[in-house]
Amino acid sequence: QVQLVESGGGWVQPGGSLTLSCSASGITFNIGTMAWYRRTPGKERELVAQITAEGETSYADSVRARVTISRDYVQNSLQLQMRDVQIEDAGDYYCQAGTSWGQGIRVVVSS
Repeated sequence: QVQLVESGGGWVQPGGSLTLSCSASGITFNIGTMAWYRRTPGKERELVAQITAEGETSYADSVRARVTISRDYVQNSLQLQMRDVQIEDAGDYYCQAGTSWGQGIRVVVSS
């Protein structure tokens, strides 16, 4: 069982930057792909970005040019760096690893 805890959310102005972090604990030695999902108002939960155990990354088209996912294999943590944040990026972001999900963290985008 893996426990995931997100941090780093909050308020950001349009055009600003924000970094989300996810700390994994518990049985972490066999964590494969980790990912960030989000649920934005009026939409279903969607995959934002993911990174495999080998470091291969993939991104949703809507964020590809503005987001970087990274992973610390020693600390068992996951990050999502967001740049030029847009109004439509506002929502709840979730860290995912295997069948485990974090509680989610909110990102508010407003001026």
